[in-house]
Amino acid sequence: MDLAYIPSPSTGVIHLGPIPLRGYAFCIIIGVFVAVWYGNKRWIARGGTAGTVADIAVWAVPFGLVGGRLYHVITDYQLYFSEGENWVDAFKIWEGGLGIWGAIALGAVGAWIGCRRRGIPLPAYADAIAPGIALAQAIGRWGNWFNQELYGRPTDLPWALKITESANREAGTYHPTFLYESLWCVGVALLVVWADRRFKLGHGRAFALYVAAYCAGRGWIEYMRVDEAHHVLGLRLNVWTAIVVFVLAVVYIAVSSRLRPGREEIVEKKAGEKTEEKAEGSEKAGDQDASADTESGADPDAVDLGKDGTNGKEAGHGAGKS
Repeated sequence: MDLAYIPSPSTGVIHLGPIPLRGYAFCIIIGVFVAVWYGNKRWIARGGTAGTVADIAVWAVPFGLVGGRLYHVITDYQLYFSEGENWVDAFKIWEGGLGIWGAIALGAVGAWIGCRRRGIPLPAYADAIAPGIALAQAIGRWGNWFNQELYGRPTDLPWALKITESANREAGTYHPTFLYESLWCVGVALLVVWADRRFKLGHGRAFALYVAAYCAGRGWIEYMRVDEAHHVLGLRLNVWTAIVVFVLAVVYIAVSSRLRPGREEIVEKKAGEKTEEKAEGSEKAGDQDASADTESGADPDAVDLGKDGTNGKEAGHGAGKS
């Protein structure tokens, strides 16, 4: 008898009249808002202007959702195109199925388009939003909890996840791999924030650190999962993907650090131009004040002695009259 376990929701959707409110979709939406909000704070701290992150997210998020779904459908095509399956289900994104690899890859294309339109470097933008993306993943993984999917091997640990029986799953208690990955992503976000402050990461290295750290966790978490997946040389496809992407991220950090050390001084021209305009305005105002003092013959070191404006000369003249 299991004395302790994590219960699963009895349903992943609540109907508000004819409108279905799906837990999976809510987790994705909340994650996107958190990523944009925190990314905006980091972008401003780096010298960018408010609103830029959201403007680029308008391109990155739709591309990311399409990329995530495409990766899932392509790598798990048998779920939609095998005999007896309905290919229309491939479009039902609310039922779960987003591959992070495709989401990041195609999302980067959308971000590149948005950055190009705004005239800002993509690596600087990626560095700003990196920990926000990790937090978005941490939140989004709870969508798998609502759908009772992506769990690990059977276990009787106190934090085991209780799964109810359905057509495509067997009742029991399993490793809550969604929770493991959620907590790992929070740790990744904290790691990137710390390393960014400590080492002043720039030119895409904060983002590369996020990618490498995520892949390190995804590898062992993926190894625990028991859902159907393609295998290559005895390992799940996503394990190999995590290994390859991890190596690429580490190589990028090493090469980039040597070729472009330090961090970008200006991440957005508009913000830099505004700062220069303020500085020039202050200099002009100072020059005008100095010029006015010179023309009037005023002594810049003179002291105002009182509200009545009397000085030594006027005081003496007044005393003579009295």
